[in-house]
This record gives sequence, C-alpha cells and structure tokens, in this order.
Amino acid sequence: MSDKTHFGFSEIPFSEKAERVASIFRNVASKYDLMNDLMSFGLHRAWKHFTLSQSGVREGHRVLDVAGGTGDLSLGFLKRVGDTGQVVLSDINEKMLQRGRERLLNKGFLTNVRFVQADAEALPFHDAEFDCVSIAFGLRNVTHKEKALQSIYRVLKPGGKFLLLEFSKPVLSFLEKLYDKYSFSVIPRLGEWICKDRASYQYLVESIRMHPDQSTLKNMMEQAGFENVSWHNLSGGIVALHTGFRYA
Repeated sequence: MSDKTHFGFSEIPFSEKAERVASIFRNVASKYDLMNDLMSFGLHRAWKHFTLSQSGVREGHRVLDVAGGTGDLSLGFLKRVGDTGQVVLSDINEKMLQRGRERLLNKGFLTNVRFVQADAEALPFHDAEFDCVSIAFGLRNVTHKEKALQSIYRVLKPGGKFLLLEFSKPVLSFLEKLYDKYSFSVIPRLGEWICKDRASYQYLVESIRMHPDQSTLKNMMEQAGFENVSWHNLSGGIVALHTGFRYA
C-alpha cells in the first residue's frame, strides 16, 4: 500500500497533507467568503440553498456541520432548528472556525450553536448524536476520506441524513473544457490578486480534479454504511450534492 497521497497534482506523504491543507486555509481565511463569491459568480449560495432545502432539518433537530468554515450552512441550519435544536459548527482549522464563530455570534445566535475544532476523520462526538450531518467543499481536503465518511456515519442517528456537497465532474464535454480553462486560467490569478496567494488557489483547482467523481463517491459512501445514496448534479455536474441515510 502506498504511503503517499495527493496534494493537488503532487504526491506527498500522508503525514504531511493535514498541515499543508491547514496552512492554506490559515492564509485564505480572511478573504474566503469574498473569493467564493468571485470564483463561483455567487453560485455557491444557490448550491448551499439547495443543500439546505434537501436536508429535512426541522425544529428541535441536532445538526453537525463538518468542515463548516465560515458558517454558510450552519447559518441556514440555525434558522431551521429553532430554540429547541442545536447546530454544531466544526472545522479542523482554527482560523476558519474563528471566522465562522464571529459571523454566527454577530447574527445573534448565542444559545443553540456550538463551535468545535475537530478532525473529520475522528469526530469527538457520541455515537448516534445528530439528526443530520453535512460537509460542504471539505471532503476533498481530508487525508483519509474513508475514515471521515465512517466517522460521520458513526455520529449520525438511525434515520438521520447525510449531505455531502462537493465539486464533481461536469456531465457535458464542452462544459468540462470550458470549466477547465476558467479554473486553471482565472482562479489562481484571482487568488494572487485578492489574497496575494496564487499557490493556494492552484491547489484548489488541482484538488477538484483529483476528487472522486459522482459514482465513485456514491460507492465510497455505501462502503461506509450509508444507504439509499443518491446525488443531484448542480450547474451541469460542476458541483454535486450526495445524500445518504443511516437506517440502523
């Protein structure tokens, strides 16, 4: 078994990936939301809105937002769970978690939200604790994706729903070519211009190409125990929302 993993198009030792990814997100945390708007032309908001609409989250539910960063999904979940529910915003990166904490507290959410610095591969929560677990644009940065999926499955209640929003593979060849040209020509330049950090956004576009496609990711979720797994292609498959359930 290889002791190397992908870091964009490069191969590095497994032991180095977590710190390299952490360094990237420390560098870009302050401009993360602005860059998301610029890179996606604001479409990331529609993708997340669709994710929330598919969550089934309602008043009183407990929700875990893994790799939740600056709190886009957490904010939407908080509006759904009400005073009797709770949302846990978790992220492995302290700078991203700090941005999310400041944002949600400034929005007035004080009593029904928690902030936990946590590794997706070893979530520090009880078995069957949450009605819904989400991870948006975070799985491709995890060193051992299988471990993260197993960890998420463990903390989900029987009957609970898992939402996995991630960049994926465009379904039309002309769209894929156009998307590749935009990604490699424009996004690193935006990173250099806005964040003074071209390398982090070069990694971003490379990591998307190394991420499993829709059917491969579905199989990985099923191997972790999830049932009734399906996906919805968004923006022609540039992004896909995978959903799955824990029934037992």
